Amino acid sequence: MFLARTCMALSALVFSNAVHADVHCTDPIADWKPREQLQREAEQRGWTVQRIKIDDGCYELRGIDRNGNKVKAKYSPASLRMRSLAVDFGNNGDAADYLGPVPQAPVRRPAGPTSQGEKK
Repeated sequence: MFLARTCMALSALVFSNAVHADVHCTDPIADWKPREQLQREAEQRGWTVQRIKIDDGCYELRGIDRNGNKVKAKYSPASLRMRSLAVDFGNNGDAADYLGPVPQAPVRRPAGPTSQGEKK
């Protein structure tokens, strides 16, 4: 009975950590780019940077976008590739600024004979 309870407790801990897993970066420190470069890229995006800190081995940027929405983004410090993004939209916030254009579905033509007729 003790073994069953121990196994259940351990499995609950393992699964609870998996659910709460966060973005982690494992870039070697020697490869990290300077925070100032990340700040320049964010400002080119139209964001006002309030803070850049290190969290879980990633750069965590907090700021305000051009529409006044709060943004929180995590970046890989070596590539400055965005790993996660959270936006707290204000009353007039619109997610369209963060979504790319809607991809058009490919045009599908029905299978069958062409205008030249079927080849034999």
